[in-house]
Amino acid sequence: MMGRIVHFEVHVDDMERAKKFYGEVFGWKFEDWTDYAGMPYFGAVTGDANELGINGALMQRQGPPPGANQPLNGFACTMGVADYDSTEQKILANGGKVALPKYALPGMAWQGYYIDTEGNIFGIHQPDENAK
Repeated sequence: MMGRIVHFEVHVDDMERAKKFYGEVFGWKFEDWTDYAGMPYFGAVTGDANELGINGALMQRQGPPPGANQPLNGFACTMGVADYDSTEQKILANGGKVALPKYALPGMAWQGYYIDTEGNIFGIHQPDENAK
């Protein structure tokens, strides 16, 4: 059995703010799994069960948030999107910031990285064989 990613966790300071951010930007739905986890923990349904991808969770951060201008410490999740530019607009309108601006993966896709309302880095990825 290979070590395929089957779940992710985004560590957050303010659960309601984080749920609003990921719900508004990516359309994620949330299920309260706090009773199972023993701390604020919301399962994130990120898409249709028939689509390629995984679900994850928002969990209450257990220590200080990542410091500004520090290297990434953990995994950066990248979300597939149909329209890069409109997704970026939603990210910025909902309190996110650019970490690494949009760039081409030539012949494959557009990619970029952002900082969510909780100080975490994530990516967005729009397939486009004409990207250059």
